[in-house]
Amino acid sequence: MKIGLVFGTRPEVIKMAPIYLKAKEMEINVVSIATAQHREMMDMMLKVFSMTPDYDMNIMTENQSLNSVAAKVLVKMGEIIEKEKLDWVFVQGDTTTAMAGAISAFHNGVKVGHVEAGLRSGNLKDPFPEEMNRRVIDQVSDLLFAPTTNSKKNLLKEGFEKDRIIITGNTVVDALYYVQEKFDLDKIRKEHIKEDNYILVTLHRRENWGEKMRKILEGIKEFSKEYGLSIVFPVHLNPKVRKIVKEVLGEYERAILLEPVDYITFLSLLKGARIVASDSGGIQEEAPSFGKFVVVCRNTTERPELIESGYGILAGTEKSSVFKALVKGFDVKVDKTKNPFGDGKASERILNAVI
Repeated sequence: MKIGLVFGTRPEVIKMAPIYLKAKEMEINVVSIATAQHREMMDMMLKVFSMTPDYDMNIMTENQSLNSVAAKVLVKMGEIIEKEKLDWVFVQGDTTTAMAGAISAFHNGVKVGHVEAGLRSGNLKDPFPEEMNRRVIDQVSDLLFAPTTNSKKNLLKEGFEKDRIIITGNTVVDALYYVQEKFDLDKIRKEHIKEDNYILVTLHRRENWGEKMRKILEGIKEFSKEYGLSIVFPVHLNPKVRKIVKEVLGEYERAILLEPVDYITFLSLLKGARIVASDSGGIQEEAPSFGKFVVVCRNTTERPELIESGYGILAGTEKSSVFKALVKGFDVKVDKTKNPFGDGKASERILNAVI
């Protein structure tokens, strides 16, 4: 049996690397396939897990469109499948890389395994294009690796056969365990910032570009002023994000604006934070393991487990709603021993399912 693992972004590497490492440990024939949809940030992550892709499509171009990414992956993935004679293709989550990789495998008669299947926001255009991507991937997948019971319920409601769905937990927790065993996060954080009293911020989603992001940042800034917290913000490379961040926080004395950091450094910042404000999906899954409350700066979330567990709040994108959510979440205590997204054994369950 030969499995192809497809990834092209930082979050995909984080969640696929544990499967790759476990497959090697179990002596399963695995082929790693990088699209480089996000070149620099993907490369950062590969170094963390000491991974060198067997194939690197290197598709990223300046101002690339979703259509160009999809087209390149469809064609190049087909060529790799034909050459390697893959039995399975695993894709993760909801990127254009994952969607195009899954469709290419489907076109070539190769079985598809969807890691992190069944997540739903309920709105096809929010988040965009992720909600559409994950629904399409689920349709063409032979096995649906649902991270939680809620994810399985979503799939059953949509009519997916029960025997196609396996609850595995989320591989991001596997990655966290790997990192915490290998690195001294407290020491690493102090090498980058000395500040102990801060809110960690990440914002990058396409649907928040423009006025929404401006309002979110203004709400965070107001909270910072009233509660005396600094803002630590590794700023995404996208120029549309950086422009707004500079306009709102560029002259603010309590804002510590960083260039994008590697995963280990990011986790060290997460571990040291008082509270988190983010529109990221991954951070919603990571923060509970560090006992951090997350203010989700979005109008929808496909990870209701965070809200249901009391470890986060859906804040919307208005200045006042973000500020109020930060105030409400500031003193909430999170039990870091009870991450609702997994126990660190997801990769093993996924691989056992296809052996």
